[in-house]
Amino acid sequence: MPRPSPADPAAAAAPDTVAELDARVSECRACPRLVEWRERVAVEKRAAFRDETYWGRPVPGFGPPDARMLIVGLAPAAHGANRTGRMFTGDRSGDVLYAAMHAVGLATQPTATHIDDGLALRGVRITAPVHCAPPANKPTTDERDRCRTWLERELDLLSPTVRAVMVLGGFGWQAVLPVLAGAGWTIPRPQPKFGHGAHVELAPARDDREPLQLLGCYHVSQQNTFTGRLTPAMLETVLAETARAAGL
Repeated sequence: MPRPSPADPAAAAAPDTVAELDARVSECRACPRLVEWRERVAVEKRAAFRDETYWGRPVPGFGPPDARMLIVGLAPAAHGANRTGRMFTGDRSGDVLYAAMHAVGLATQPTATHIDDGLALRGVRITAPVHCAPPANKPTTDERDRCRTWLERELDLLSPTVRAVMVLGGFGWQAVLPVLAGAGWTIPRPQPKFGHGAHVELAPARDDREPLQLLGCYHVSQQNTFTGRLTPAMLETVLAETARAAGL
């Protein structure tokens, strides 16, 4: 099988396994602005983490390769996943997310501090439409679209088992709809709108796909959690509903 070009993820043959996908994601250098930013942050660091070695690379998905549920976020945080190398690990957004996942039985512990902290997920995988930390937490649409190859392949590899997708925030919702279409599901017309608690069933567009439940949830950003727009109870409710839809 040909080896990928790290600078052009779409140019190489598709990964055959989730483990290979994760390895390939972590090598990608397709977006110059994001490469420069993530690597600069890893050198300059935040004062509180000055003695740590930052990951400073694209962050792959986290969770079992046979997950029945997928959570889609936005992008790694500069001093969170870009530092630790694992989705939603080492920042306040992750503190909120994993505490809620643990409360509803989807995570083995309520905290996520570093990649070897013993955390494991139960039947759920976490990923993002953009795998590199972006400046100001705002990837461009070109960067989102360039990263789409990875998410589409991830859904393709998960398709034998995945039955529900929970999307955190409107950016992720808009990013994931064309990906789901490309991975073999039918998107209704007009397109379903994002909203907290939104729930849409997507019919399979191919014979090798099963129906997929798509749910929306406000993002676990500090802007939402500190203001009370998203409370732990609200997050736990959507997590539990998505888990039920996935058959967990």
